[in-house]
Formats: sequence, C-alpha cells, structure tokens
Amino acid sequence: MRKYLVYFVLALTAFLAACSSRSTGPYQLKIAYVPHLCHAAMHIAVEKGFFEAEGIKPEMVQIDSGHVQEALGSGQLDVGAGLVSKFLQPIENGLPVKFVAGLHTGCIKVLTKKDSGIASLKDLKGKRIGVPGLADATTYLLKRALIHQGIRVDEKDPEVGFVVFSRNDLPQALEKGVVDVIALVDPVASIAEKEYGLHVLLDSGKTAPYDKEYCCAVFIASRLAKEHPEIAAGLTRAILKASAWVQAHPEEAAKIQLDKKYVAGNLEFNTKLLKSYSFKPSVQGGYDAVYQNAKEFAHIGLIKKDTDSKAFADSVYLFQKDVPDSYSAADVAGVK
Repeated sequence: MRKYLVYFVLALTAFLAACSSRSTGPYQLKIAYVPHLCHAAMHIAVEKGFFEAEGIKPEMVQIDSGHVQEALGSGQLDVGAGLVSKFLQPIENGLPVKFVAGLHTGCIKVLTKKDSGIASLKDLKGKRIGVPGLADATTYLLKRALIHQGIRVDEKDPEVGFVVFSRNDLPQALEKGVVDVIALVDPVASIAEKEYGLHVLLDSGKTAPYDKEYCCAVFIASRLAKEHPEIAAGLTRAILKASAWVQAHPEEAAKIQLDKKYVAGNLEFNTKLLKSYSFKPSVQGGYDAVYQNAKEFAHIGLIKKDTDSKAFADSVYLFQKDVPDSYSAADVAGVK
C-alpha cells in the first residue's frame, strides 16, 4: 500500500510540475497575418523575436483584411493592426476591441490623370470618384478631406459621386475616363501612380494635416485586455519596438518581408514605400487618431451625430502601465 502511495505522490508531483511549467511558459497569441507592406512592424515583431522577448509565442493567422473584424468578434484573433477609420462604425455597433498604439502615418493616396484639369481637392465638386468600397478607409479619408474643402459628401445631397471598383481595376477605370479620380491604399496606389504617370491630389503621408495622423494602429480583443493585461502590455511593447526597428532599418525590413513571403514586390520599390511612412510609433498618437476620426465621422454622419468623440476614444483606447509612449532606434539598436 505504501509503495502505491509513493507512486501516487510522485505522479502527482510530476503532474503539478507540468502544470506549473505550462502556466509559466510563453503565452500563445493569435496574430492577424495580412500581406500588406505597411504591416511591417507586425511581421518584424515575429521575425526579430520581439514577441518572444515578452514571453509571447506568436501564432500567425492568415486572414483577408476584410474579415479581420469578424475574426476578432468570434475569438479567432487576439491582436492585429489596421486602418483606424475602418473600425469606428463596427466599434459603435459593438465590436469588442481596444486600440493600444499608433504604428505609422501614410499609405493612402488620391490620384487623377495629369491632363484631367483637376489641380486640387477643391476641384472635385461634381466629379466621379472611384473607390474600393463605400466603407473603405480611402473613402472615409477623402470624405473628411472634402468636408474641409466645403464639399458636401452626405448621402442625401452629395456634391461628388462615389463609384465602386475592385482595387486593381481602379487605375484602368481612371485611364478610360469612367471616373475622374481614384482613392487607393498602397502598394496599389503607388504602383498606379508610377505606371500611369498620375497626379497626386492627396498623400496621407505628406498632405497636412493627415501627414501627422496615425493611419494604422494596433488593436487587441477586449477579452485579452481584461483577462490578461500583462500580455496586452507585453505585446504592445513588442510591436512598438518592432515599429521603431522598421524606421531604423527600412531596407532590411523590406527584405525580410520578401524573403519570408509576407508580401510581394521588389526590394527597391518596397524599401522606398517603407521609407515614405513614418514608423515612429506612439501610444498617444494612436489615441489622437481615434479621437480625430471619431470627431469628424460624427460631423459627417458616419457614426451617430451626437457622439462625444472624447468619450468614444476613451472607451475604445487602452493606456497601459509599464508601456511607454514610444521607442526610438537607440532602444532597439542591439536587435540584429
């Protein structure tokens, strides 16, 4: 009997040790893998070990960017990055998500033919604008910009017309004269600009005030923020550091994205695009982008007109202890 008791104690000890090992091991995090160049910080956080340094084991979940919100709501994802403006309406409708940091500026362009006679956004009244979707981030940005020019974009009495085409078909629609202007996100925007010799009316990486606004931000599932705040803080630090690393090493970041098949393209072109964005991450900058988008969305009517933009931003944004506002190249200089 005593022998069996000894076996039982040894077995129980081994079981408890295994449980303890699992509980202190790396936390497996489901991260949205989207094959976009501007997601470089997410890719680098995986490839350069920034997640592992925070005790996190990344599991990349490949998903189309149009289904990220659905995957978040159903628990298929824990974290990802995306254009701030695409999340505001779903959040208003109950999407359980928290923003934690701004990643970079840039990546959206509004283009027209050089002989179109359209010299600026002020000339767009009465024009046909080709967009990838009425709920696309490019459309939202252009609506905000047009409002500032005094051009109505409301559905009841608009002074411009939005026409939907697939992203890849928009340059040809412009070339054939079906539309007067197109709005696109990179890399399709910059490829079209180069191949068709287009005139840039708005570049969110260069045109004020959007050049100072974080277009892309890091988001996490609300349940992760609530149940595992230490993991939420760790992943935020990891991505902030990775973003700073991309800013310091754009060519190497572009090469890693190509070598690991995160994106397509060529090294010279991709490096040029990464350099055109400002990968200077900021927690406060992300909050400011959410606030500004919410404020202008309410004015346009893209979310409820009586929305308190500050209360909205406060409710959806997560400022965390032990997470600095940003990191610099010096902070990640030792990462090879």
